[in-house]
Amino acid sequence: MDYKDFGLVNTKQMFADAITNHYAVPAFNFYNMETLDAIISAARDTHSPVILAVSESALKYMGDNLLMGMIWGLNLRPENGVALHLDHGTSYESCVHAIKLGFSSVMIDGSKLPFDANTELTRTVIDFAHQYDVSVESELGTLAGFEDETTHGDASNYTNPDDVVNFVNATNTDSLAIAIGTSHGAYKRKSDNEELRFDILEKIATQLPDFPLVLHGASTVPQSYVNTINTSGGKISGARGIPPEQIRHAVQMNICKVNIDSDLRMGFTAGVRETLAKNPEIFNPRDYLGAGQKNIYDTCVDEITNIMKSNNQIKK
Repeated sequence: MDYKDFGLVNTKQMFADAITNHYAVPAFNFYNMETLDAIISAARDTHSPVILAVSESALKYMGDNLLMGMIWGLNLRPENGVALHLDHGTSYESCVHAIKLGFSSVMIDGSKLPFDANTELTRTVIDFAHQYDVSVESELGTLAGFEDETTHGDASNYTNPDDVVNFVNATNTDSLAIAIGTSHGAYKRKSDNEELRFDILEKIATQLPDFPLVLHGASTVPQSYVNTINTSGGKISGARGIPPEQIRHAVQMNICKVNIDSDLRMGFTAGVRETLAKNPEIFNPRDYLGAGQKNIYDTCVDEITNIMKSNNQIKK
């Protein structure tokens, strides 16, 4: 189906507006009804544009029909500023599949390939996607860490600023994810002293002025959630995210899309674990899933307002 039939939009105009007005569009990953509802409610209540991100493994988990049925049930209109995005598509086929389902944006992640192979794969996906007015995100450089079967890496490889102009010109990509020290998962830094490579970001932003740049692996991993999980039976000691002030600084340097996944997972898990630990007699899923859902909502509102600064960018 055409994404416009679902009231979705692609990311081109929202990124242009974000660059002009110096904010970032949040891209929140979801996996089920509770996570989707929390994200869209937070975006609506803060009047923020939002990108609903789905990884290949999350799409497999939810299934094509259930996923698109939930999107249909949101009763979206283009003026709501909502995009549905395939996160870390690993192949031409997976991107084509998402586009035919009704996704308005796809990411083709060829970052682990040699430069020429990444360029060729990206250009092939873009040639197809642009026929349907679907926007495409690509990636140069790789992130370490693990989130799921299709979002992981053993080692980081910073984006080479000397490659970006040639890559963008050769592929006609709509946005570019870069690697400046963030990572996937809940263990993003070994110490509190680590800083993102703003020197790399500055060189890239200088060479690609007003071009949409994307930051993956940018969750802050709130320690309140970590503590709640650990005191409620969990074991995730040592989890450490990216400080909010560093993300805010990156947003002021042409980063116009920030991906958040681990924060939502942490919040959801903290809510569920705490509720069950304090109320062991509970067996109604709505009781403990609702607690997780509220944490996701609160996290999205906080990050939209205090990190992305995308609140009130959609007219009431």
